[in-house]
Amino acid sequence: IAGLALVVPGRPDNVQLRPRDMYMLTVSSWIVVCIFAALPFLLTQHISYTDSFFESMSGITATGSTVLSHLDSMSPGILIWRSMLHWLGGIGFIGMAVAILPLLRIGGMRLFQTESSDRSEKVMPRSHMVAKFIVLAYVGFTALGSLAFWAAGMSLFDAINHAMSAISTGGFSTSDQSLAKWPQPAVHWVAIVVMILGSLPFTLYVATLRGNRKALIKDEQVQGLIGLLLITWLVMTVWYANTTDLPWTEALRHVALNVTSVVTTTGFALGDYSLWGNFSLMLFFYLGFIGGCSGSTAGGVKIFRFQVAYILLKTNLNQLIHPRAVMKQKYNGHRLDDEIVRSILTFSFFFTITICLIALMLSLLGLDWMTALTGAASTVSGVGPGLGEVIGPAGNFSTLPDAAKWILSGGMLLGRLEIITVLVLCVPAFWRH
Repeated sequence: IAGLALVVPGRPDNVQLRPRDMYMLTVSSWIVVCIFAALPFLLTQHISYTDSFFESMSGITATGSTVLSHLDSMSPGILIWRSMLHWLGGIGFIGMAVAILPLLRIGGMRLFQTESSDRSEKVMPRSHMVAKFIVLAYVGFTALGSLAFWAAGMSLFDAINHAMSAISTGGFSTSDQSLAKWPQPAVHWVAIVVMILGSLPFTLYVATLRGNRKALIKDEQVQGLIGLLLITWLVMTVWYANTTDLPWTEALRHVALNVTSVVTTTGFALGDYSLWGNFSLMLFFYLGFIGGCSGSTAGGVKIFRFQVAYILLKTNLNQLIHPRAVMKQKYNGHRLDDEIVRSILTFSFFFTITICLIALMLSLLGLDWMTALTGAASTVSGVGPGLGEVIGPAGNFSTLPDAAKWILSGGMLLGRLEIITVLVLCVPAFWRH
């Protein structure tokens, strides 16, 4: 109704949005949507508005942190609403990452401006056609995921919910046990595939459909993400199989699902991986920062920023050995100029500072260090569950103080909007000029 009230008066032609307008529109739209999306939780679940807003923010930002329990007996309407928030938030973030963030030059996203700017070479001839085919790919993967989950052993309702949650890398489930409720290995492997599909650049799917069949294979982001997953699966499976009595195939399935869920910032869980031991605990904590590819539904720092950091490190080390050498820095065929490097370093600095400050504020509220640190990291990165007994894969955020929930809700918004998009509104000069 609110949306129709804005549309009915008419749409002016040739609206020119300035960068200032883009910042305001991006931040305000996400907040307003979360305010409205909290109403079904408030009106049906007998919880406070704080909890309702937290659940709404977690849904629309595809974070996956939750304050709700007894999901197995919950109203189907609420369960599908949670999944819809993930699904709509996922496609909304893809649109923002492809069309808005490159123009605002945030966090090195200008590297991907060629996929969204009308002034350069693109995967499709017009920007609205790019958007159309991205939506078609998103809907198509959701439909295929639903059918695959259904064929693997889920009910049709559960299959649709988990397909929407997996492709958006959100993590909401229809059961308190998450994917552990379904023992069928096929269900878990379907989830792994759909999560990976959601964490890859959707513009490359469009390029593939248009005839460039090597678009995904040649992309350095995709190569880095798939390589990271395979190496981590191998290392963790060897370690986990040797520390438990599980067969190798079952150990691989548990490791692959949980590692993929954390790296892609989805939030599904197959058992409580925070109880696997200190090595896995630390590794899962680190993996949660990485995230998927730019132009995907995944959160986190994004793997391209780690790849660029590696390129810069290698270049600097080589210059120490060969001081007079002129070395070109390129990523995915794009030259890494000073502006892109500064943008990535600025984002990385504020990403780290944001997590540290949120963790400090949570500790001031009396939370233990594990809950405070992993809660801050998981919400800003968009992973969902933290680590430990309180907010780990087997727990939820319902027992946290209201103040902590508002702080973490802010962390979800900051992380989803790439931090700088929100922080720029806090600069006095933004409002003066």
